[in-house]
Amino acid sequence: MSTSSRLSKNVLATAVLVGGMLMLALSAVACAPVKEASTAPLFAAGEHDPAVWGEVYPEVYTQWLATQEKRPAGKSEYKRGYDGGVMYDKLSEFPFMPLLFKGWGFGIDYKEPRGHYYMLIDQAEADPSRVKAGGACLTCKSPYAQDLQAKDKSGLFAATYGEAVEMIPTEHRTLGATCIDCHDTATVGLATRRWTVDAALKEIGLTEDKMMKRDTRLMVCGQCHATYSVMKDGGQSVDVDLPWEGGTWGAITVETIIENLETQKPRLEWTQEVTGFKLAFIRHPDVEFYTAGSTHFDAGVACNDCHMPRVSIGDAWVADHNIMSPLKRDMVACKGCHTGSPEEMRAKVLGIQEESLTNLIDAGYRVATVAKLFELANRSLETTSGDPAYDEAAAHYRQAFYRMLYMGAENSVGFHNPPEARRILGDAKTEADQADAGLRKLLASKGVSVPKEIALELPKYLSDRGVRKLDFVRGDYIPDPSGAAEKTWSNSLDLLLR
Repeated sequence: MSTSSRLSKNVLATAVLVGGMLMLALSAVACAPVKEASTAPLFAAGEHDPAVWGEVYPEVYTQWLATQEKRPAGKSEYKRGYDGGVMYDKLSEFPFMPLLFKGWGFGIDYKEPRGHYYMLIDQAEADPSRVKAGGACLTCKSPYAQDLQAKDKSGLFAATYGEAVEMIPTEHRTLGATCIDCHDTATVGLATRRWTVDAALKEIGLTEDKMMKRDTRLMVCGQCHATYSVMKDGGQSVDVDLPWEGGTWGAITVETIIENLETQKPRLEWTQEVTGFKLAFIRHPDVEFYTAGSTHFDAGVACNDCHMPRVSIGDAWVADHNIMSPLKRDMVACKGCHTGSPEEMRAKVLGIQEESLTNLIDAGYRVATVAKLFELANRSLETTSGDPAYDEAAAHYRQAFYRMLYMGAENSVGFHNPPEARRILGDAKTEADQADAGLRKLLASKGVSVPKEIALELPKYLSDRGVRKLDFVRGDYIPDPSGAAEKTWSNSLDLLLR
């Protein structure tokens, strides 16, 4: 039985349906209810057009359409998305990232996304360097991805990005995530719709008898809000796969993910220019981070409880499909469980995010410093092949890099699991420091002089990026909330910010 079938059975067709954090879902309760006597499918199998679903659920369709609107400005300090109608440049927000991502599309154009309505639109508007994976790029961006994969997987993954987009019906080539991504067409029950999540759930043993309703709601979002690898064979993309092997539900840890990335060669997608290392990548590990023993997960909370609060439509209550952060709704969703004023709750969230952000920025510049030390070692030493000290430093560096990458990619700025954020970033800094000490000792033993503060050359990596010659956006820069980074890496940051 497919995952779609398993998940669909868990939700009654006439229940108020809830989707999840940042994933679209359509409510089964609306102002035009389906007759109970009808046994016919609500929608034709494979109905991708949200306007057709909207004929039955017009108010919910209107909410979905609202995902194209700009988000309220000034509500979220550190995860700004499409706030005020602005697309923020993540590489300008965190200038250590373009240094570390040099050699990879993410090091050229890495913007905060606008939302589900814009998923394919944002992809089309990105610098052309970002679509080298071809058809693999559609996996979570188009509701047609599952159809194309089932019809001709090898053809989809062999296609260029432009060729893959042309496989989508003309009228839907800008259509982002929509109703069919989260709901079964026959019952409107919640259902995942990606071969990637089918395989991942099988890997961790989350079988039908173990799947709770809350887990279903989480995985509707988690089918795309999870990290993945574009699997490679001789440089060719051949599949998209979640690195969950060896994990269990509630314990898909960063260590599990890193182990899979490092031990499975097809997951090594790119070569980091500064170090010369062949590396994997981590994207938005939201479901993994949240389910790793967070307070809200342990309390039975799912994504939709916070990101799709229920709203009244006529005499019915429906999950709001204009999905956004609780911060942008003045903490309305939080009032269901928490006391305190919206101002108090907002201050608590921002306090957690500021701690996580300070740790992320600190870890990021430490990892970037080590990357530049490797660049120095590669340039200065006659040979590094087989040197135990070099190899040990490289092992520590890779562990630090992946942990920093994990926390830089998750979407809550640490709020979804504060203790885990603290642990992961603490380990990232420790691993980076061990690599730093080992490299400095190695270089000193070879007579190479190493300054205390390594020149990071940040403008070099931020300027003239890609085909569109993207540059540093000073207004997007996010200072370290503690102020420590600007002091510790003063020379490098002064050069960028002056």
